[in-house]
Amino acid sequence: MMRRTLPYLFVSAMMTALLAGCSSNMVNTTAVTQSAGTVPVSITMTDDPPAGVSVLFFQVSLTDATLTPTTGSPVSLLSNNTPVQIDVTQLQALSAFLSTANVAAGTYKSLSLTFANPQLVIFNQSDTALGSTCAVGTVCQLTPAFDNNSSTLSFTSSPFPATVSASSPLGFLIDFHLNTVIQTDLSVNLSVTNGVTISELPPAPTPPQFGFLRGTVGMVTASSNQFTLQTPWGRSFTINTTSSTAFNNFPASACKTPGIACLAQGQIVQVQISSVGKDGTLTASQVTYVQEATAQTVEGTIIKILPYPTLAGEEIVQMLLHNSPMATSSVPLGGVAQVTFASTATYSIDNKGFTIPSGLSFKGTADVIVGQNVTVTVVPGSLSNTGGAPPSSAWAPPRSIAFTASAVELEPSQMTGLITATDSSTTSFTLGVGGGPFFAPWPMPAAISMFNVDTTSQTTYTGFNPDSFSGIAKGELVSVNGWLFASPTSGKPPTIAAQSVVQRPGLFF
Repeated sequence: MMRRTLPYLFVSAMMTALLAGCSSNMVNTTAVTQSAGTVPVSITMTDDPPAGVSVLFFQVSLTDATLTPTTGSPVSLLSNNTPVQIDVTQLQALSAFLSTANVAAGTYKSLSLTFANPQLVIFNQSDTALGSTCAVGTVCQLTPAFDNNSSTLSFTSSPFPATVSASSPLGFLIDFHLNTVIQTDLSVNLSVTNGVTISELPPAPTPPQFGFLRGTVGMVTASSNQFTLQTPWGRSFTINTTSSTAFNNFPASACKTPGIACLAQGQIVQVQISSVGKDGTLTASQVTYVQEATAQTVEGTIIKILPYPTLAGEEIVQMLLHNSPMATSSVPLGGVAQVTFASTATYSIDNKGFTIPSGLSFKGTADVIVGQNVTVTVVPGSLSNTGGAPPSSAWAPPRSIAFTASAVELEPSQMTGLITATDSSTTSFTLGVGGGPFFAPWPMPAAISMFNVDTTSQTTYTGFNPDSFSGIAKGELVSVNGWLFASPTSGKPPTIAAQSVVQRPGLFF
């Protein structure tokens, strides 16, 4: 997302992953100091999920982003040419802030993006093996090829030419459409029509469109309400906080009153970006505590509950790994972990300031279901490797690990589907699994035919008219980001407490 500054004007490359995401896996970038006569530009990225393919994980690296003026030399938007890794499947209804860079004010005619290292993990729900190595009913990984030399894309039509002025920042939103870029042979063609699209963010988009960053807290300057954030991929940002910044989930040992005093060097936090300054600094609307410096947490999606004998109060699950805040090589992103939830494990909800509707709970093993996205705390010394990475040229099981978890925290999950019914009296609606486009990055249990979606006054809506519950209608294709719960009523479908709902116009995703 490139604009005049980081969020708007910053000629830095800021990417918001709405990839009917990456999570998502969040990708971070480096802020660039603005020099005289330059403006910050940002890039944001989103994805669209695939129909009819059980894609669990799709990651690519952005290795180059170049903005070309009508006169003069092209400008790189990636700081120090550091690649940015993007987990597209985690960005269905979210956005991830990628990078910022300062560029000279003027008119720019095109944007060029280069991608590399695609990684695809699927669940084979077909009736035949893929190749000779991916059996039916198994999770498999492949490093697919880019078709038709599609790794580099050049955008020259709308929103180009784009004018960068010194008075306001400029931002671009890059959107991956998984249902078009992943081909029937499971190769990747980024240049296919409507495969990857770009749009210019409005001068003052709503905060979620700026995306989020996750990383390690560096220097904290409480007198200036400012801190630095180092991402797992080596990029650094300066973050401003204000009196309206929400500080979520910080333990009592960190602070008694939510505020800048909660932050300490070495903590892992997630930051929701609300604006970008002309000097490339970011302003946070939310700062959410993830873990202390000495702990190890892993985030992933539960893809199977294993029927192994366990001790009372224990549960053993398989998780598809999406994020490791400490970026350690011992946790393979896109890999599978066999996780034992200890009998003494604590269960909680990372509600990020959102009030979960009454009747929905996550208090123990009885509340654990396939599809939930969770952050788990690894018991020290329990992590072990159980399988190596597959060869890049063939389908094979992904790298696997095993460990015991001492804490399980429920995170938002994402899915995309058709609205099959609405209920204005409860501000809820249902998403159908069959009979139309549907995508969720986990194996769908055969018994589930729909999901109930509960909304509240805190739910945000994007793309509707109006952007509220009254703007949605039966038959619309939407992406939902929210906390997934087992039904409080036996025999009823699972329920999502929706934090955000995004319209997918024209049934296209």
